[in-house]
Amino acid sequence: MSIPGGHAKPMGVCVIAPGDGVACGGKFKRGCVSCCPSAEASINMIPIVLASVLIASALGCGTPPIEPLTSRVVNGVDAKPHSWPWQISLQYERDGVWRHTCGGSLIAANWVMTAAHCINSKLSYRVFVGKYNLVEEEAGSKAILPEKIVVHEKWNPIFVAFGNDIAMIKLSEPVTLSDQVQLACIPPAGTLLANLYPCYITGWGRLYTGGPIADKLQQALMPVADHATCSQPDWWGIAVRTTMVCAGGDGIVAGCNGDSGGPLNCKNSEGVWEVHGIASFVSGLGCNYVKKPTVFTRVSAFNDWIDQVMMNN
Repeated sequence: MSIPGGHAKPMGVCVIAPGDGVACGGKFKRGCVSCCPSAEASINMIPIVLASVLIASALGCGTPPIEPLTSRVVNGVDAKPHSWPWQISLQYERDGVWRHTCGGSLIAANWVMTAAHCINSKLSYRVFVGKYNLVEEEAGSKAILPEKIVVHEKWNPIFVAFGNDIAMIKLSEPVTLSDQVQLACIPPAGTLLANLYPCYITGWGRLYTGGPIADKLQQALMPVADHATCSQPDWWGIAVRTTMVCAGGDGIVAGCNGDSGGPLNCKNSEGVWEVHGIASFVSGLGCNYVKKPTVFTRVSAFNDWIDQVMMNN
């Protein structure tokens, strides 16, 4: 699926362009520049009830053998290698070359969760698991072709702020879990995070506007802005629905290099990491403009849908 770049920008909404990161400004720094596409450009737009939560938990999810860095640094940093082992690189093929375009989360041995706007029906994809450095051969990493891709039936690329920016990718073969490849935990249905709850965004987004994507996986602290805050008129207002979760928005902490479709990782009270968000859209004013935080699909609003997709496919 694709839409003209000049569409789908209600209230300054800017879809996170696949391959461009959560936005197109500097390396997790303030003052990021808008990545809203020009009129000539095109953007390739791009579940689990209790049963699925139990399945993931039984397999041991959200507890990486290599503990992530969790220092409260304002600017982003290179992640510790393989410390976010459910992070995947979604890549498409063009002219015989595979190119990174979006992030995603491995939530079962043969299922990946990403954003609907990452998927273009005209492209061929592969999922790379176990990656840290995109330009190096790495032991334990593997590229797997999709067997099937399911985009949420209510996703509308013309009206991004309507929500439902979620897709599931069934892999053609199950992955083998290892220190480099682990499953993400899904929060229980309806879970809401408190305002300023500390979460981390991860990805290989662009290092600067128009520049190359990062070679090494990046991470940045992104505190949650709860719905009561994020939906205030001078924040996102009615553009943010209850099926979304916001993070950032103070104009200082900026997640400019996370990936479209990538996870918002938050540690629960038991010390287990859960993927609470799927990177969806940013403001046309900039990657972390004051009171315009990055908006994510709230995973806990789609548990039933995720579960149905996995059971029916």
